[in-house]
Amino acid sequence: MNTTRLSCWLALLLLSCAAFNSSAASDPDKTTYQTATFAGGCFWCMEPPFDNLDGVISTTSGYTGGSKENPTYKEVSQGATGHAEAVQIVYDPAKVSYNELLDVFWHNIDPTNADGQFCDWGNQYRSEIFYHNREQEKLARQSLAALNELKPFDAPIVTRVTQAGRFYPAEDYHQDYYQKNPVRYKFYRYGCGRDKRLEELWGERGGH
Repeated sequence: MNTTRLSCWLALLLLSCAAFNSSAASDPDKTTYQTATFAGGCFWCMEPPFDNLDGVISTTSGYTGGSKENPTYKEVSQGATGHAEAVQIVYDPAKVSYNELLDVFWHNIDPTNADGQFCDWGNQYRSEIFYHNREQEKLARQSLAALNELKPFDAPIVTRVTQAGRFYPAEDYHQDYYQKNPVRYKFYRYGCGRDKRLEELWGERGGH
């Protein structure tokens, strides 16, 4: 290959690489965002603490962990679907780590209640970590083991760690409920005794 042809070939190669890199950078599907899913009782109350984190892109209330396809709120609340009310989080791991999400999760639940959360009773209000990959599973189990070792509570910790399955977003009126209906949300949260119980369990860290 002569020098002229080699120069042309290299120039074409560089242009192709530049075009590929530009396309990859602008492709919205090639993202580094990750997903986390947690159940901690009423999903209205689980959105705010995660929304307040820098690096959290979105939170979605929904249903997961059961067998019923496309469940409705009424079906889930009756406790026959196997699903739990949960919140699914899209986050930027460059800004917030999965361990930080776990820390927020623990401090917003009662991990000793196997029958629900706060004033909400039933399997649909259980606390559960739904991992999406092996790294999340490892970190979730490590955090659970560390909490068990600390023994901060008299009662045993009953929060489950389970592989994530299909997640069904809840009806529109449930999304961002605390923003759409702030007075009703605050009344429900206070009436449910959520913050009082979180403070009993976690002190000043409870609910944050």
